[in-house]
Amino acid sequence: MTRLILFVFFMAFSLISGFAQDEPKFTLPELKYGFEALEPHIDAKTMEIHYSKHHKAYLDNLNKSGANTISASGLGTIEELMLTVDGKQASVRNNGGGHYNHTLFWEILSPGAKKMAEGKLATAIKNQFVSQDSLIKLMNAEGLKRFGSGWVWLIVTPLKTLAVVSTANQDNPLMNLEDMKRGVPVLGIDVWEHAYYLKHQNKRGEYLNTIWNVVDWAQVEKNYEAAVNSPLLKKIDKSSWKAYKEFNQIYSQINLPAQSGDYSLLKSKSGELVEKAEMLSKSNIPASFQNTDIKKVIGKVVSEVKDLSKAATKKPKDEVIKQKLADLQLVYTELMNIVSN
Repeated sequence: MTRLILFVFFMAFSLISGFAQDEPKFTLPELKYGFEALEPHIDAKTMEIHYSKHHKAYLDNLNKSGANTISASGLGTIEELMLTVDGKQASVRNNGGGHYNHTLFWEILSPGAKKMAEGKLATAIKNQFVSQDSLIKLMNAEGLKRFGSGWVWLIVTPLKTLAVVSTANQDNPLMNLEDMKRGVPVLGIDVWEHAYYLKHQNKRGEYLNTIWNVVDWAQVEKNYEAAVNSPLLKKIDKSSWKAYKEFNQIYSQINLPAQSGDYSLLKSKSGELVEKAEMLSKSNIPASFQNTDIKKVIGKVVSEVKDLSKAATKKPKDEVIKQKLADLQLVYTELMNIVSN
């Protein structure tokens, strides 16, 4: 009997361990070039330490932090994980940022780098910054101004325009951080000292001037084409829309118990629900949703919320409240379809 119990315990432990080992984890990207390939602009030793020590450390810590569990729950890419970072998840913010940022960084470097942008990206750069030289000067200036460690980025905003932004530490413009100009990065330059100290010591400006010799504008063009068509832009707008999030939060709080026939929270918070609906109607519609029927749908939401509030405060029969909830649910679903699809 004892042997049977031990056998069952062993098998159960093996299964649990097997599931843990099978959890999806983020992986170190394979470099397209050798450590020495970017010489003399980036020395081989810096590349080796930067990639195999610094980046790998971020990756290992990310996978230990439980980010793999988050990924398994539906956030399948590192980009989608970055969208969830709001300043509260320090480990995912620092280590996930370190992994995403460096992955993009290796991608845009090449020993046979194309020196000038062409096509749609070249046109966008000319429209936004006058010339590629002006853009590079601006990015260098932002990199020099960044106190301590960080990154300088060229991003596509939800308006599908280009912008230059700088972030501290391992933050990036995908993250939902306060005062962050958000967008999808197409080019990122690492201004941490570990990116240049062995060759340039404390001369960040010298490093910034030379790194453009190995920035591959062919890859940046590909990144730009992908970014302007990326669903991430819409997701950024959705997660940045404060009035929408506040209405969605109070509606969800009230609706869940109400669907089970408990109207106590609805009756006590109906005024707050009306307030949040009206704030939503007065808020600025994000760029991603401006060419939709969203204003009309929000107007319907406000009307249904007010009807529901009146019904809840006048103490009618439960059947009346139930019908008003169903009416609101229909227009709320319309709103969710616009924002989510």
